Order: sequence, then C-alpha cells, then structure tokens
Amino acid sequence: MEKKEKKRISKSALKKALKLYKYIKPYRGEFIVGLIFLFLSSAANLAFPKYLGDLVDASSADEMLAKIDDIALILIALLLAQATFSFFRIVLFVNVTEKTLAALRQATYSHLIKLPINFFNSKRVGELNSRISSDISLLQETFTTTLAEFLRQIIIIVGGIALLTVMSWKLTLFMLAILPVIMIVAIFFGRFIRKYSKDVQKKVAESNTIVEETLQGIFNVKAFANELFEIKRYTTKTNDVAKIAIKGGKYRGAFSSFIILGLFGAIVAVIWKGTTLIATGELEIGQLFSFIIYSGFIGGSIGGLADIYARIQKAVGATEELLEILEEETEDIDLSEKTDSKLIDGNLKVDNISFVYPSRPDIPVLKDLSFELKKGEQAAIVGSSGAGKSTLVSLLLKFYDLNQGQILMDDTDIKNYSLTNLRNQMAVVPQDVLLFGGTIKENIAYGRPEATEEEIIYAAEQANAWNFISDFPESLETIVGERGVQLSGGQRQRIAIARAVLKDPKILILDEATSALDSESEGLVQEALEKLMKGRTSIIIAHRLATVRKADKILVLEKGEIVEQGTHQELSQKENGRYRSFSEMQFGN
Repeated sequence: MEKKEKKRISKSALKKALKLYKYIKPYRGEFIVGLIFLFLSSAANLAFPKYLGDLVDASSADEMLAKIDDIALILIALLLAQATFSFFRIVLFVNVTEKTLAALRQATYSHLIKLPINFFNSKRVGELNSRISSDISLLQETFTTTLAEFLRQIIIIVGGIALLTVMSWKLTLFMLAILPVIMIVAIFFGRFIRKYSKDVQKKVAESNTIVEETLQGIFNVKAFANELFEIKRYTTKTNDVAKIAIKGGKYRGAFSSFIILGLFGAIVAVIWKGTTLIATGELEIGQLFSFIIYSGFIGGSIGGLADIYARIQKAVGATEELLEILEEETEDIDLSEKTDSKLIDGNLKVDNISFVYPSRPDIPVLKDLSFELKKGEQAAIVGSSGAGKSTLVSLLLKFYDLNQGQILMDDTDIKNYSLTNLRNQMAVVPQDVLLFGGTIKENIAYGRPEATEEEIIYAAEQANAWNFISDFPESLETIVGERGVQLSGGQRQRIAIARAVLKDPKILILDEATSALDSESEGLVQEALEKLMKGRTSIIIAHRLATVRKADKILVLEKGEIVEQGTHQELSQKENGRYRSFSEMQFGN
C-alpha cells in the first residue's frame, strides 16, 4: 500500500512539473531546434567510435592503407560537427531557459503579491523567498544542463545498443546480461536519495529563514544581546543540513563505487568474450575496439543516469513546492483597473458584523458590531489590547470576509466594490511604519506613483515633513535605509502621513499612529494628522486618549463588542463607564 502511495505521489509530482510547459510554450520553436542540435551532436558522438574501429582495421590491412587519411578526415569532420552542434544546442537551451524562468519568476511574484493576508499570516518570509530564488535556480540548472544531459544519455544508450547489435548480436547479448543489474540499482538509488535531497533543501530553507529574520530584526537581536543564541540556532540548522548531506554523500559514494566496479568488470568480460569471437572469425579487431568504446559510452551513460535522475527528482520536488504557491487562490485584483476618485463619497456603515479568524474558528473576535459615520466625521475606537480594533481595520480593507453582517460605503456593500477601487479610496497610517529601502521621494510617492515632484513636496509640507527633508543634503533623494532605519520614529511617521496625503483618500484609518512617539514628535505628527483628517471620514484606533478627544464619536470596544459610544464629554461623565475608567488611569481625573 505504501509503495502504491509513493508511486501515486510520484505521478502527481510529474503531472505538476508538466504544468511548467505553459511557460516554455512561447519558446517551443527554439527549444525544438535545440533538441535537433542535441540529437545531431549525440549522433556525431555515436559515429566517432565506429570510424575509430575502421581506422584500426585500415592500419592492419594492406589493401586499406590508402583509406587511412580519408577516415582521419571523417573523424576530424565529426569532431567539428559535434563541437558546432553542441555550441548551438547550449546557446538555444540557455536562451529558452532564461526566458522561461524570467516568465516563471514574474508569474510567481505576481501571484504571490495578489494572495490574501491570511496566506502570509501562515507563511514565513524566508520560506517564500526561498521558493522564488532557490527553487527556480534549481529549475535553471535542470533546464540548461540536466534535461539535455538526460536526453543525450538516452540517445547514446539506445543508439549505442542498436549499433552494437549490428556489429555482433552475440557480444551485445553478453554485455546486456551484465547491465540490467546496474540499471535496476540506479533506479532504486534515484528514489532513495530523493528523500535526502528534499530534506537538505528543506533544512537550507529553514536556515535561510533564520538569517533573514535575524538581519531584519537585528535591532532586537543586539538589544537583547542574543547574538550567541542566534549563532547557536543557525549553527544547529546548518549542522543538520551537513549531517543529512553527508549521509546522502555516503550512499552516493557507495553507489559510484559499485558503478565503477561493475563498469570495468563488464569491459574486462566484453574484451574476453570479444577475443574468443575474433579467434573464431566472427569479429574483427577494429570492431572489438569500437565495441569496447561503445560499451564504455553505454556503461558511463547508465552510471550517470542515476545522478541525473536524482537531480531531476530534486527539480520535480522544487516544482511541487513552487506550484503549491501558484495554486493558492488569489484576491480578485484587477491590475489594469483605473480608479474613479468619485467612486466613494465617504459615508460608512458597519451593520451587525461578526468575525472569527479562519485559523481560530472557536474564538470570536468581533460580535454584532454596528456603527455609522457620515462623510467627514471622525470616529475613535478605544479599548484594551485584543479587543478587536486592528481586526476591524482589516475588515474595512477587505483583508478577510465577514462571517455575519455587512459593511456599507455610500449604502453599497463593500463586496460589490472591486478590491483595487475600494483600497485606493482608503489610506492607513499605522503605528509601525514600514518604509522601503529607497529614497524619501520614492516612499512618499508610494501613495500615488505617478505624482509630480511638486505634488510630493506639497504632501510633505502638509505632513510637517518638509522641514526635516529639506535639511538633508540630498533632500527628497535621501536614502532611508532598510525599513527606514536612517530616520527617527517621528520622521518615519510623517513620511507615512505624506504618503496618505498624496493618496488623497476618502476614508482615513489611523492605527495607533502616535502611540510610539515622544512628546515633541507627537505634537508635530498630531498637527499633521489633524490637517489630513479635515474633510475626510476618519477612523482613529488609539490607546492614548489624548488623541481622540476631538472625535465626533468614540466607540469603546471590549471583547469584540461595543460597550459604550458617544463623545468625549458624554463618556467622561458616565459613572462606572469603561471610557471614564481609561481616562482616569491616563489623566488621573
């Protein structure tokens, strides 16, 4: 049963691997021509031993001495032909491979970036990066070298056996009585080492993840003095890789030794049998010479098939994991869609919504939540950690589907808006601002990539960011560093606000936008936020109540439910109220 299951998995993997054909299809003409050159170079390779045998016979027969020069010229022509065919075969295969893999990389990245948030919550960045880099690099080697080598070996084995049969069927049968054992061992070995290859690949991906995560979080590593801990963690993983690879190497070494022993043993046996046939006049010396060379070709090809088969299996494994990503269902995003800036006016209604995360179906996060905002109004959502505030933001952005209820914008369910149009009408200023590693200009322009420099400067001015930007020697062209490390928290926050200003959203979401700032930075950021919120429907998620006092309505969220709502004045006067309790804790009154 287990063997049948493995066989079924193998067939499934092969079917998945064949799906890559659609990426090769546009270049199949070049690929077919490359295969023709591969066949021609292999044919020239097969013809070479035959003429070497003729050369040996010519040198030992007086009546053929005149033909030695002709045979030598034919051999030179064969060498030149083989070199020429091999050159064009390699060039064509490399051209097809690079174009195919570029298309595959683009398709994988385009698919990956359109996957829903829920997918990324269950995956690690290092693992996904490994799929695009390591796995596709493995396919590159397969397409350019391994596949061509596999086809060449098959041609040599089949063609060589056919030519040997024509020379001497008796000697051919004798030789073939030895080779099947080697072939069977090669097939079983290929299946056996696939496990080790996949284990090594998996461990390498895990070690790469450690490197990526520690370098991205290098501040925390150093702040907690955990260099030794991370070194030990990486050392353990890489040692695991080495152990598995070493164990696999022992099996490969044992197999190679077996092949060498079997191959040279077969050659000795063939020479012994051939000399007996020469003695009886059934074979000539030159034919035996050719026969031995052909036998070496065939034996070497069969021996090499095991390694090639293992590499192909490794590539099939990489293909499986790559196609798993491509089979994930994407969000319905139209990349060519042009957004109508008047699509959403700014009226928002959250009507009796409930939600649980797919990964935690037994834990309700939001329960029967309802509130309404008119265009230009500001609503503050306050509550303790885990109350569901950030989940509400995710639902407004349609990162997840509701379990119950509906969210309406201008009296239309957001399900009826395209994701691209919906999200283009909204902007989020988060607590932890992510800046990309380019320039300040590029980061602000992320809100609207086609914006002019004048519009970018205006957005920076509105965000109280232009003063510090203009102080930099390179101004807008200043490099912010990985994740914006060259800038302070307040500066990063104001860049994020400038990005939102440039986007000019109808609905603005501020997710703890000032909670991590010092007093001076908070003042500048708060001033910029007030300018940004003016005339826009705004939702303010906050722990610090100083930032929400001016809101048109305040919603107090507790365990996924709204337990209080009203203005700051109304809620502050409510005896034993949750908001009043929060206020007294923070302000002492």
